[in-house]
Amino acid sequence: MKIEEVPQDSRYLEKTSVRDIYYATDEDGNYHPVESVGWEPQNEALALAWEAISEEAENIRKEVLAGKKSPLAYHIAIHLFDVGILSSYSGISKKTIKKHLQPEVFNQLDETALEKYASVLNITVEELKKV
Repeated sequence: MKIEEVPQDSRYLEKTSVRDIYYATDEDGNYHPVESVGWEPQNEALALAWEAISEEAENIRKEVLAGKKSPLAYHIAIHLFDVGILSSYSGISKKTIKKHLQPEVFNQLDETALEKYASVLNITVEELKKV
């Protein structure tokens, strides 16, 4: 692809600092890295992915409000974590995190544990307790 043909469909990435790099040829046939703010197929895939993530987070939020899961489950979902990632970032075992997804266990956590989760998720303890 030539430099002037690098896609610039800015529907999603234009207002962010995220850019894709494509290698394109100049008029002499030499390759150069060229920044792109996206292209239509990529943007459609991103839209579908964010829609699925939003639906899953909303389902988890409803379960939290129904008392079936702890708010930790919701924050894991909206931060695009899973139990394994949260475990590796926090140093808390997966087994312990799974217990903390139960509302009755989460509600008994001490301030230290809550602060550790909040720190990893880059939110406050008060935000962690809410959905």
